[in-house]
Order: sequence, then structure tokens, then C-alpha cells
Amino acid sequence: MRYVAPARDSIDASVFRQLPLAAWRDYADLLEGDAWPSIDALNARLPADARERFVAQTPELLADGMHYEQRIAECGEIATRLSNWHDLFNALIWLRYPAIKRALNARQMAEITHMGTRERSRPQYAQTHFDEAGVIVGVSDASLLALWDAHDWHGLFWRRREAWLDGSIRVRVFGHALLEHALTAGKLLVGKAVVFLVPHGGEVDLVAGCAREIAKGELLRDPLELRPLPMSGAPGWHVDNGREMFHREAACYQPLRVGRCYPVPLDGSSLL
Repeated sequence: MRYVAPARDSIDASVFRQLPLAAWRDYADLLEGDAWPSIDALNARLPADARERFVAQTPELLADGMHYEQRIAECGEIATRLSNWHDLFNALIWLRYPAIKRALNARQMAEITHMGTRERSRPQYAQTHFDEAGVIVGVSDASLLALWDAHDWHGLFWRRREAWLDGSIRVRVFGHALLEHALTAGKLLVGKAVVFLVPHGGEVDLVAGCAREIAKGELLRDPLELRPLPMSGAPGWHVDNGREMFHREAACYQPLRVGRCYPVPLDGSSLL
């Protein structure tokens, strides 16, 4: 069933104090309150030298017949629907993670050049899935990956709960649809993860590493590269996950499909 975001004036304000939205407090003026931000307000948050800018998605704009990605690549114009949560969160991702957005746009354009605009390739599906629901994860303990590989969610989120608090697992949310779904209090959230194996305790730039790998064309070649990660199990992401029973019963915890296996994590040692 297609998700429908709540009306702006009906949102429970508590969602902005809980992850993942709590990590976006620097954009509170755009997210909270009764008034939707204007296109000018979004553009005002861009760096002065930004190549891209937000433009209102109107019938007049769409009349040029350009593909959404083509308009960004050739004109630097990010078509944005007004008073729309999905597009507002997309704009916030552009503001915070422009290098990844540009890398995705370049890869999408390469596929469009090859496939045309009527068909979509496996890489395009992977790139879109990540754009919508992506999380970038750094893991410093291989035993955690073994739990994840086996879909041992009780082990990953309950028995190893401290790993989510001591830096053994680090997460950066990239998917704008994932942020949009978080507007519904209590909704169970599942991300689609790109994973780096990183040194413990070191300060690593997961975002730069992700942008680099996408730009090289060596990442997001197939949707099966992405690991499902039920983020509602992580501390701070759901009001009920402090109870062990949550980690035995939550509907977001799906068993491993027969024959499903995941790629080896990317090497994050160069991100220090």
C-alpha cells in the first residue's frame, strides 16, 4: 500500500525528537510549524557556489519534456513539488549530502543514455531504492555482520544492543522516503543499507566513501547489493524497542529468504 504522509498540521511533534528525524534538527525551521517552506527558502540554504537549485515543479516546467534526472544534469534544476513532504525531504538530502546526490544523478544519466527513458536497468532500480530508503552503515565488528547476514534480529538489536551505542555500528540516513515515513509516530522503518567495514574507534567519513564508490560505478549495480536493515530496532528509533519482546515480535523483522546472501562489505579503512 502506498504511504500517505500526514497533513502538516496534524503531525505529532514528538516525531521530530525521535530518530531518525531528531538528527535533522538543523532544518527544524523547514520541517516544523504550520507554514511550508518556499522554493526561495530552500535555495537560501544552498552554498553560494552550488551548481544546482530547486525549482517549482509546475506544468510549465514539465512541458519541456525533460527527464527529471536530465533536468538536474543539464540545467542544474531540481524539480520540487510545493507543500509536499516527499520532495521537501529530498531537498534536505540535497542540502546535507550533495556529493552522493550528484554521484547518483551521474550514474542515472549514464543508464538513461544506454537504456533510454522508457525502460529501467538493474542499476537504476538499485540507485532508486537507495535514493528512497538508503542508509549508509559502518560496522567495526565482523560478528555483528554474521548476525545481520543470518537475520538474527534479536541478536543484532537486543543481545548486542550496546553496539548501537558504543560506535560499533554507525548509521547515516540517506533515503528521503525513509525520513518521510518517520512522520508517522510508531511506524516501523526498514532501510536499505550500503555497508562499510571500518576500524573501531576511528573517525570515518562514510558519506564521502559512499559518494566515491557510486561515482566509480562500482556500487549500486543491482538491488540485491542492498541489505535490509529494520532500523526501528535500534535504540532511539522506536518507543517500544527497549523491551526484549519487541525484538521477537516486531513485524519489521523478516526471516532470511532461502538462497539470499549479501555481498562482502566495502573496505572502509581508507575513509579514516
